[in-house]
Amino acid sequence: MDLMKALTSQYMKEELPVVRVGDTVRVHVKIKEGSRERVQVFEGTVIAKKHGGIEESFTVRRLSYGVGCEKVFPIHAPNIVKVETVRRGKVRRAKLYYLRDRLGKAAKVKERV
Repeated sequence: MDLMKALTSQYMKEELPVVRVGDTVRVHVKIKEGSRERVQVFEGTVIAKKHGGIEESFTVRRLSYGVGCEKVFPIHAPNIVKVETVRRGKVRRAKLYYLRDRLGKAAKVKERV
């Protein structure tokens, strides 16, 4: 077990973004296209957090043109430049999978003050 911790500790980020389920976040991802690199922004609601340690990840969902789009981002991935919180949500669940069945205002999460 100590060997696993020693191997994974070098790949873990020191400053972790504060990501909670229900928050609306803006994730900046570095994308490589040929020889060029650019930063793409994905904004949506965090509907799940999974695991811990090096394999910790969070799922972000957004609606674009009426179609739901979900992406899973590993927190310690080197291609994630920054995660900024747009608004904080007030939820009573650890997983918000019920938002997949809802559209429009029904898919809104209340804001935490």
